[in-house]
Amino acid sequence: MNLLFRVARKEFSAFFASPAAFIFLGAFLAVTLFVFFWVDTFFARNLADVRSLFSWMPVLLIFLSSVITMRSWAEERRAGTLEYLLTSPVRPVVLVSGKFVACLALVMLALLLTLPLPITVSFIGPLDWGPVIGGYVATIFLAAAYIAIGLFASTRSENQIVSLITAVLISTFFYLLGSDILTGLFGGKSGEFLKLIGTGSRFESITRGVIDLRDLYYYVAIVGVFLSLNVYCLERLRWAGNKGRAVHHRWSLLTLLLVMNLLGANIWLSTINTLRVDLTQGSIYSISDATRNYLGQLREPLLIRGYFSAQTHPLLAPLVPRLRDLIKEYEVAGEGKVRVEFIDPLQNPELEKEAGQKYGIRPVPFETTSKYQASVTNSYFNILIQYGDQFEILGFRELIEIKAERETDLDVDLRNPEYDLTRAIKKVLYSYQGSGDLLTNISQPVQFKGFISPDEKLPEVLVLLKKSLSTVLKSLEEKSKGKIVAELFDPDSSDGELGRKLEEQFGFQPMTASLLDTNTFWFYMLMESGDQLVQVPLPESLTGEELERSINAALKRFSSGFLKTVALHLPEAAPPMPQFGVPGDEKSFNWLQDTLSQEHTITATDLLQGQVPADADLLVVVSPENLELKQLFAIDQFLMQGGTVLIGTSPIDMSFRGSLGATKHVSGLEDWLSHHGLIIENELVLDMQNSAFPVPVERDVGGFVIQETTMVNYPYFVDIRSDGMAGESGLTAGITQVSMTWPSPISIDQEKNRDRLVTRLLESSQESWSSESLELQPNFEK
Repeated sequence: MNLLFRVARKEFSAFFASPAAFIFLGAFLAVTLFVFFWVDTFFARNLADVRSLFSWMPVLLIFLSSVITMRSWAEERRAGTLEYLLTSPVRPVVLVSGKFVACLALVMLALLLTLPLPITVSFIGPLDWGPVIGGYVATIFLAAAYIAIGLFASTRSENQIVSLITAVLISTFFYLLGSDILTGLFGGKSGEFLKLIGTGSRFESITRGVIDLRDLYYYVAIVGVFLSLNVYCLERLRWAGNKGRAVHHRWSLLTLLLVMNLLGANIWLSTINTLRVDLTQGSIYSISDATRNYLGQLREPLLIRGYFSAQTHPLLAPLVPRLRDLIKEYEVAGEGKVRVEFIDPLQNPELEKEAGQKYGIRPVPFETTSKYQASVTNSYFNILIQYGDQFEILGFRELIEIKAERETDLDVDLRNPEYDLTRAIKKVLYSYQGSGDLLTNISQPVQFKGFISPDEKLPEVLVLLKKSLSTVLKSLEEKSKGKIVAELFDPDSSDGELGRKLEEQFGFQPMTASLLDTNTFWFYMLMESGDQLVQVPLPESLTGEELERSINAALKRFSSGFLKTVALHLPEAAPPMPQFGVPGDEKSFNWLQDTLSQEHTITATDLLQGQVPADADLLVVVSPENLELKQLFAIDQFLMQGGTVLIGTSPIDMSFRGSLGATKHVSGLEDWLSHHGLIIENELVLDMQNSAFPVPVERDVGGFVIQETTMVNYPYFVDIRSDGMAGESGLTAGITQVSMTWPSPISIDQEKNRDRLVTRLLESSQESWSSESLELQPNFEK
């Protein structure tokens, strides 16, 4: 080791004995800063991250590493000092290692000079240091691989330019293997294999903030292979001109075995996916405890099957490996209860038929346009989650989000894949646990009413669908043993009296096959039981299989155990009286009700009877006003019985009539919350870290008035970033920013909550304060 460091110190000093090191450091910093501020437009992106610092590093290091290594052995050969080194008592492996350490130290010095960039960004905004650390680790390992390649190339020629070109070509070859340009030509498993042996694709994996032993060892293997070849080449130079001897063959065999073992270990490590560290804030690339909790409830095998086509939209292709990696994490966390499959339906007609008929999965046409032509690619991008006879489908619309960085530049990324997958698992898990038989759990008779025109008025495709409907209804009536009664009506009969009633009661109107078609028809379906009424929508594909799934989905609304029941308490809305100039109540929760009803059964409750509906799994109290003792008793008893209560309340009410104003609001929960050690202060929070308020302004341009909208900083719109969120909570996983409008501070009595787990989900910044003032109208002029 002493000799190794003496060689490294000598080589490192040699860099600074000539302008080479200064040129390298200057070029490295100049290109890095140009890419960071100009190419990737750091300030225009308005994001506090430094991923753009590492985005071009795989390409940049190809040239810079080749430059600093091209003279290492070539210059020794040209100057005639190589013979002296090879006949010295220092072994070639020490010489090679010393030169390698010296070159790597120069690269690390260059990286050290870039450290002020992330430090400065951390002062500008909340910076997640996980990807930053991952970026530096990935750069060091990538540079080590390129340096090893460059040193090997330098031993093959005494001409520095030839060594430079050879190193660039070999490094570029490894980079292109995993690039989207090459993998896009192959797709499927071939493309993924190329990504596994590409230096750039491995680099991107680490810069996300996830350090995987497999990725690090990949670079170590490249370093080991090319340093071994370097030593072998030096040994061959020592033998030059001599007859072949047994020791020469042993050297060749030893080098071959070493290279094969270094490469083979990658195959062995590819099956181990647990030795990884997620450095990101909130561990956004790791399975959360909430997900593990649901997987722990599995009693039957859970199937997660990915339907991904080899050829897909170029913006979706990079997301497939990330989804595969995450889904494999579910397989590991499931401890044998989760089965994972990945198939390409376009290459397997039988599975494609099953996907279409059984699950309603069909290819989506993606249009791609290049400089010379436009084309359409039909591809699959779906995930099936199946548990027992229950299943859920996630398409690309449920999995991705699209952001426009520039007018012509779209950024497509996964929305929150763990949340979407776990939500689907939770849904099929609870549906299966409470299902048994769908028809068995229907407690009251359900009447199916179809308002459908005769066959001669229907389009041909709906005539076939009507026949399928009759078959499905007949089967349900037989299985239900009288619980389901089906009837079909013609809305145009009796001079259209029924049609007029449908239009008045439900807003149904006659349909047309196209905008220019004058022939009208009816095709509406309803299911009714007691006071509950559910419309069965027409399936998109208009097939019998899809229609049966729509009817079963509607039946779940009437069957206990399939959907969680949410008891929803809302304030009584004041009806509008325009004749007296009295508008309707500003508080409308239609969007909340519609969203909850998509996956839950909603039961409205006023709590005046002193109890929560017996079938309620969750009680949601929104904007309560002057709650009575009986209502408080109902909430308290539901909580004491082990129920879950969500309360949305504020001591201050907002008004938007005319101008922005605020008034005190009495919910009736104040004393009850205080008893539990929770106090919502009669104040509002203001924060220097805030979201903007859109303000209309007028600008006079030569006597012509132009009205524009300007964004003004508004302290009452508290902007919460990742540093103000509970990173260990699954509720905030994948969320990077939340705006809270006119929030009030919450005080927690620690003495009363000694035996309770209190999680602070959201916090304002250190620059926030509170105010009792109700003058909220901003001074737009100032």
